[in-house]
Amino acid sequence: MNEQDAFIAGLKDRLPEDLRDSFTAEQLAALKVAFGARQWGRHPLDLRGTLKLWRWRYYFVFLAGRNKRDLSRAQQELSLTAKALGVSLFLMVSLALGLLFLYLIKSALGINLFSGFSLGLWDWFNRA
Repeated sequence: MNEQDAFIAGLKDRLPEDLRDSFTAEQLAALKVAFGARQWGRHPLDLRGTLKLWRWRYYFVFLAGRNKRDLSRAQQELSLTAKALGVSLFLMVSLALGLLFLYLIKSALGINLFSGFSLGLWDWFNRA
């Protein structure tokens, strides 16, 4: 284990002197995984403060950043459903725009699929 590691150095600083050198590299690595993996305080948006109201002081913390935690099963299912809905919506809008484009090309070429019937899109497009 690297003795220059910030977690290891901080951990050893907080331990009593007689325990600082009693850990093996494997134990230090396990402690880093157990306690050090979370990088507390490193958020893109980190607002902290205190408010004094009459005799009491209240603190507030507002943290925001990318979620690096593992999702629960329910969150995974919700995420998958949202992705499926997003892809479906994209495909439907793309299909509608594609059909509109093909209809306008058909109308520009003067092709009538049904005699005496028109959606009126070509006339609307020509007026715009």
